[in-house]
Amino acid sequence: MSDSKLAGQFFDAAIGLLERVRDEESGAIAAAGAAIADTVAAGGRLFAFGAGHSSLAAQDVVYRAGGLALMNLLAVPGTVGVDVMPATLGSALERVDGLASAVLDSSPARSGDLLVIISLSGRNALPVEMAQNARALGLTVVGVTSVAYTKGTKSRHVSGGFLRDHCDIVLDSKIAIGDAELRAEGVDAPFAPASTVVTSALMQAMMATAAEELVARGTEPPLLRSGNVDGGHEWNGRVMREYGDRIFYRH
Repeated sequence: MSDSKLAGQFFDAAIGLLERVRDEESGAIAAAGAAIADTVAAGGRLFAFGAGHSSLAAQDVVYRAGGLALMNLLAVPGTVGVDVMPATLGSALERVDGLASAVLDSSPARSGDLLVIISLSGRNALPVEMAQNARALGLTVVGVTSVAYTKGTKSRHVSGGFLRDHCDIVLDSKIAIGDAELRAEGVDAPFAPASTVVTSALMQAMMATAAEELVARGTEPPLLRSGNVDGGHEWNGRVMREYGDRIFYRH
């Protein structure tokens, strides 16, 4: 069987996007990593939020081997992936005004904490309102989004603004509108989205920078080890005890 031409094209497209964000977003990645390190050093807590498939990149940095133990998922029921029936309900909830405010008000997030909000389009009410309200509460807000959507689509939030308009730091994933890298003869719709690959890479680059920053300040980054390696459970138990008041996914 011959190698797939389209598979190779997708890898090329994804690699190209990864190279772009590495080179063009290095300053934003550094700023986000420094902000995370600042928050950890000051005793603050870390949160990540994403709706729909954007939630995948948020989940990827929570309770993760090799990740910061302090990163918590800020979950909005019904919007995390395809865990509701019908799946279209999750998309509908992203457009509901007031939902983000209710979630933040009932969450442990407080002034001095940091929230990473992931939204590819950044145009729906939920991520925009989440950013607005989080900043009003005194959180540092890092947005991971595609700036292209701000130039080629209209906001669905009452303010007319996008996620990027309400963040302290913005990382641009460079994903084109529609999030599909390939077209092929005989296929009417574009396909092969790369947003998860690129956004997850941005998140991990941000975490790596935060670890680097903490070490430079003489602080051991509170990292988790794999539970599938010898000593992993013992290591993680120590980290969980030491930072237990800032870890919410275990209560």
